[in-house]
Amino acid sequence: MQIYEELKARGLIAQVTNEDEIRELVNAGKARFYIGFDCTADSLTAGHFMALTLMKRLQMAGNQPIALIGGGTTMIGDPSGRTDMRKMLTKEDIDHNAACFKRQMERFIDFGEGKAMMLNNAEWLLNLNYVELLRDVGACFSVNNMLRAECYKQRMEKGLSFLEFNYMIMQSYDFYYLFQHYGCNMQFGGDDQWSNMLGGTELIRRKLGKDAHAMTITLLTDSQGKKMGKTAGNAVWLDPNKTSPFEFYQYWRNVGDQDVMKCIRMLTFLPLEQIDEMDAWQGSELNKAKEILAFELTKLVHGEEEAKKAEDAAKALFGAGSSNENMPTTVLDESKLTDGKIAILDLMLACGLIPSKGEGRRLVQQGGVTVDDEKVGSIDVFVTAEQLKQGVKIRKGKKVFHKAILR
Repeated sequence: MQIYEELKARGLIAQVTNEDEIRELVNAGKARFYIGFDCTADSLTAGHFMALTLMKRLQMAGNQPIALIGGGTTMIGDPSGRTDMRKMLTKEDIDHNAACFKRQMERFIDFGEGKAMMLNNAEWLLNLNYVELLRDVGACFSVNNMLRAECYKQRMEKGLSFLEFNYMIMQSYDFYYLFQHYGCNMQFGGDDQWSNMLGGTELIRRKLGKDAHAMTITLLTDSQGKKMGKTAGNAVWLDPNKTSPFEFYQYWRNVGDQDVMKCIRMLTFLPLEQIDEMDAWQGSELNKAKEILAFELTKLVHGEEEAKKAEDAAKALFGAGSSNENMPTTVLDESKLTDGKIAILDLMLACGLIPSKGEGRRLVQQGGVTVDDEKVGSIDVFVTAEQLKQGVKIRKGKKVFHKAILR
């Protein structure tokens, strides 16, 4: 099976332009394609997985990826999928986040000489002259068409800023610039980006003629992809300092039964023949499938050794054992304690297990918190310094475990 057919068989392709031409280029290893990553945080999340693994698959088939860091577009903020305006970041914050992205991407993509490229759209977007852009590019866009785009619709009710309204033009200009200066002939992105991406394809054709071979592919992200990267209101980061390998493993171990095979097919590099056999698994076999998914993805991000540690720790916790080894751990300083003890809600906050005391109170009242396997019956419970010196195991709900220890 050739690579384009494999992408379709894995359920990755949602919409395309010029499918026959795309298939020919991709299968021949002649696609030079880009995927954009806005630098809104200092780490990529599990939600970026689909794009990262796609780049890896296509590079393995001989195609050349361009990882486009959005140093310029991040200064505007993508309104897609948002009900409010994104937080405005400083240029220093964006540059820092871009450097963090690069280090994480290098685990997936080969950026060696003649291999993948990493570019930052700040290099051309921040130097644009506004009036010249309006005359050169703005004339190619219909406001009526832009307002019909899905990326703007839900924002129109609460108010869409003119700043964000420019995002489609900036993203479209990226493809136009990359096509001219780097020979980039293809763009990939999530299906929520379809309108923005078509804008780039159309801009190239209007400026350079109908024979300009610029193509667009979107990944099928509206089902699982949009849910990826978040759990219990918190992001699942690729940075081990923000989401430990154990927590990362547990996130994928706990995906829903209805999603596990979809995730294995889309995100892992297991052979399709093996996955097809697993499609018939039911009941307890789905737990085995979740373990395979969690191990494979943790291995991709954190390496096989960390994946094995996370797997062993999970089996110890959920099996007959009670080992705390490899469990996510917070080391507390004496300053966190008052009179040699700390309230349970303060402890959970310090460990990052809850976003607020209100959420912690609700969990305790519902019986969803245990300390060293004893259910916490009241928010007035305290944990002592003596307990913390030995290491305290906190469980939130059925599946989130954490260890707290006093320095």
